[in-house]
Amino acid sequence: MKPSGRLDPPAWMGAAAVGALFASLGRAGIAARFVGGCVRNTVLGREVDDIDVAVDKPPDAVMHALAASRLKCVPTGLKHGTVTAIVEGGRFELTTLRRDVETDGRRATVAFTDDWLEDASRRDFTFNALYADLDGTLYDPFNGRSDLAAGRVRFIGDADTRITEDRLRVLRFFRFHAWYGRPPLDGPGFDACRRNAGALGSLSGERVAKELLRLLEALAPADALAAMAESGALDHWLPEYAGVARLRALIGREDKPDPLRRLASVLAAGTDATALGKRLKLSTQQALRLDVMLAAKPALDVAGGAKAWRAGIHHLGNTLYADRLLLEIDAPGDWQAALALARSWTPPELPVSGGDVLALGLAPGPRVGAVIAAIERWWIDGDFSADRTACLAHLEHLVRAR
Repeated sequence: MKPSGRLDPPAWMGAAAVGALFASLGRAGIAARFVGGCVRNTVLGREVDDIDVAVDKPPDAVMHALAASRLKCVPTGLKHGTVTAIVEGGRFELTTLRRDVETDGRRATVAFTDDWLEDASRRDFTFNALYADLDGTLYDPFNGRSDLAAGRVRFIGDADTRITEDRLRVLRFFRFHAWYGRPPLDGPGFDACRRNAGALGSLSGERVAKELLRLLEALAPADALAAMAESGALDHWLPEYAGVARLRALIGREDKPDPLRRLASVLAAGTDATALGKRLKLSTQQALRLDVMLAAKPALDVAGGAKAWRAGIHHLGNTLYADRLLLEIDAPGDWQAALALARSWTPPELPVSGGDVLALGLAPGPRVGAVIAAIERWWIDGDFSADRTACLAHLEHLVRAR
């Protein structure tokens, strides 16, 4: 594979941990190059989170080389040629060059190789097949750098073949367009995704949810999601999809992306959050949060002013109230002031408890809970102003009235 230019090595390439890792591999005669996202983002001048390295020797040779240099190594995916090196607290994923022997649309059986172009040819998109040496020498066998500059997400080789190897690439096509693309979508790639959308039901919910939420985390994902829906890629996994109008409005209101809230914005009224959570294998916490965001009750009284806002925040909690508020795009009232209150005001705790009810002579049982519920409503109606003394006085009145 011939060099295609050079990068100005960014700070992360010159880090001591990176130097120690490459020196360790070099002493063992192992050629190593940065690959994928870290190179792609460096070309674009974006932040690099993960550093992936491709190597031309099998995992056992890589582990032996790291051990010889007393560098910690974890065999995170030996079957696929991957080990993780931990150097000075940093984690580096090292994967042996590979070629696909057999694929079934979900998993691939691979064989190791020392051919860099063969490894590049099995990757999904042109800009994910960028490699770089430690000195910044760039390798770009499929003109991925040009595609990045054009905002074009393009499959390597035949798009249908790439998708047949891994059906998740349909979703990845739209996810990468949300993050790196500009209109229009690559025509052959979109057509291939549409042709293959019907086979996405064989994927796992976890993999689908990961791609979907990652797409929604992009700065402006509405066009990519709409294109995904147009292709039919959401038909099986997200039949509750109701368009991106609310999502566009939400993006104009939020201060930072929240993928789960954005997911809620594209779902139809009456969506069963529990069923959706099970389908996408969301965590219990995620499903519960979705359920609150999608619930019709309690209705938010945005026009009711600070007193109504405080009552809503007390009922839902600060975070969930903010979620609901940001999604109530048609509600009248000063939502910005309500949001500021949700982020600054801490709801107080009711100054009395069941023990205070029992101390007034009421026998344990359902009536105790009913009295507490009644005084809490009174306390909230009074905008939380009653202190413990006032609450105890009203509590005594309620108990005697019963």
